[in-house]
Amino acid sequence: MADREPDYRFTLANERTFLAWIRTALALLAAGVAVGELFATETDSLGHTALAAACVTVATTLSLGAFHRWRQVQAAMRRDKPLPSPMIVRVTVTGVCIIAIACTCVVAL
Repeated sequence: MADREPDYRFTLANERTFLAWIRTALALLAAGVAVGELFATETDSLGHTALAAACVTVATTLSLGAFHRWRQVQAAMRRDKPLPSPMIVRVTVTGVCIIAIACTCVVAL
């Protein structure tokens, strides 16, 4: 079956969703930089560094996942196929939960 151009509204909606994921990744990246540079102390440098690394890692994973998801959805719409399952949601929730646990550990110490 040949690819066809989907309705522009669906293409734009897919793009807006991609940009929302990128905004979330940018927020996590900013949080990682802030934790690593602004809140680190000499007594707990390792905890803050680990938390910053977790934020940056999740932000990077989320950015790559958002691009992959955008391409998958665009291809499915062009081929008039069902949309793929949103694995990026699971990755985001897992990453944010890990960061939340790490925040709790850093703050409690």
